[in-house]
Amino acid sequence: MVDLATITAGLQSERPGERLVALAQLREVPDEVAAPLILPLVEDTNLQVRAFAVFALGIKRSEASLPTLLKILSTDPDYGIRADAAGALGYLGDPRALEALVRAFYEDVEWLVRFSAAVALGNLRDPRAYDVLVKALESPEPLMHQAVIAAFGEIGDPRCLPLILPFIESPDWLVRQRLAQALGSLPGPKTQSALEYLSRDPHGNVAAAALDSLRRLGSPQQPS
Repeated sequence: MVDLATITAGLQSERPGERLVALAQLREVPDEVAAPLILPLVEDTNLQVRAFAVFALGIKRSEASLPTLLKILSTDPDYGIRADAAGALGYLGDPRALEALVRAFYEDVEWLVRFSAAVALGNLRDPRAYDVLVKALESPEPLMHQAVIAAFGEIGDPRCLPLILPFIESPDWLVRQRLAQALGSLPGPKTQSALEYLSRDPHGNVAAAALDSLRRLGSPQQPS
């Protein structure tokens, strides 16, 4: 059983480790109780505690979560915390965050923040993110390719198919796996054949993801 008094005391401890443990214990506490306890820690003197608290605001929702995370994303001097805020906004799932995430992608000077913003845009599942994701796909970084392909799958806009299908030949198996997963949400004339091709991929994780997507699309196809 959750002891709220003990958790509250832990959050107020002088030891960062105890504050982190208390934040983790808030998983079992209802949002309306947990969120007010988390809010003061987004300004904690310890960077790890701050990062954990920022992330937690995306999980433990309150009326203060969105404005707090938006402020952190736009003003915090630490790029890691800004990236954490972008990720938390994705978990929060509030479409009002879209404009700020798009701005972070285009304007933030740190790659990690732009990457987190692209991931979060996918988590929002808002079709208005399509154009910025197309732009993000121009990045030379395979990690960004993974994020954007996954985001297209979350949004489910079939216009992206001509843009992502060429990644079927990516040398990075994680990119191919994200493609196989995304195609399960993107039915189209070329989706079936692409998934059949990926179901024979030499990397087992890619092949398994393709077979799962084929099943989701209603195809019993097995690799030959």
